[in-house]
Formats: sequence, structure tokens, C-alpha cells
Amino acid sequence: MQPMSEINVTPFVDVMLCLLIVFMIAAPLMTVGVPVRLPETAAAALPGQDEEPLTVTLAADGRVLIQTSEVPQADLVKRLRAIAAERDGVWLFLRADGMIPYARVMEVMGALNAGGFQNIGLVTEAGGPALDGAEE
Repeated sequence: MQPMSEINVTPFVDVMLCLLIVFMIAAPLMTVGVPVRLPETAAAALPGQDEEPLTVTLAADGRVLIQTSEVPQADLVKRLRAIAAERDGVWLFLRADGMIPYARVMEVMGALNAGGFQNIGLVTEAGGPALDGAEE
């Protein structure tokens, strides 16, 4: 019997397809997972970007989180400045719970601005009132 000189790629393709399925299932789970009850609005979505957007979350209990890590209020501006120095994108998305007082949201937005981010997108849920006088 002669040795085969061809590479059998079938097991390789099987493994790659399995990994593809695993990543397709796991990728949506890797997004920011802090539970926040976002307010609803009729605003349109912002255009997409090349790099993963930076997300700051203001939870109902008052905690401030950058992506998924909690940040003490005293360190927020310092951490944001360090992040802004390393990023190409200038967009930041603020996810604030709908039950948070407006003054607290504005305090955090001021800290975001002081941290070097001028383009702040407010994340909301779609389907809110348009306030255009038309009945839904």
C-alpha cells in the first residue's frame, strides 16, 4: 500500500464549521449586558462605525459602567480621558435607565464631555411617541 500524498481537509472543514456556529451564537451575547430599562423614542438610529462603540451605562441604582465594568464616580473622567487617548472613534453611547432623574443624566454627560467625548449618542428603545400630533 502506497502512502497518500494528499491532505484530507474534511476534518478541518468540519471543525471550522463548528467554530463558526459557536461564534455566531456567542457573538450577540458578548454585547454590553447591563440590564437597563431604556426610554422609548421615535428618533432614528445613528450611522454605523468601524470600531466597537464605547458604551457608558447609567443603571437604575446609580452605578456608572464603562462597557461592563463599574467605575467609581471619582475615577470616571480620568478613565474616560485614558480611553479617549487610545481610541480612533470619537463616538460614545450613553445608556441611561428611564427612571434616572434628568439632572443625574446631565451630570454624567458633563463628565463624558470632560473626559474628551463630544459626540455622545443617547441609546433608546424604538417605538416611543413621535409627538407629531398624528394618532398611532
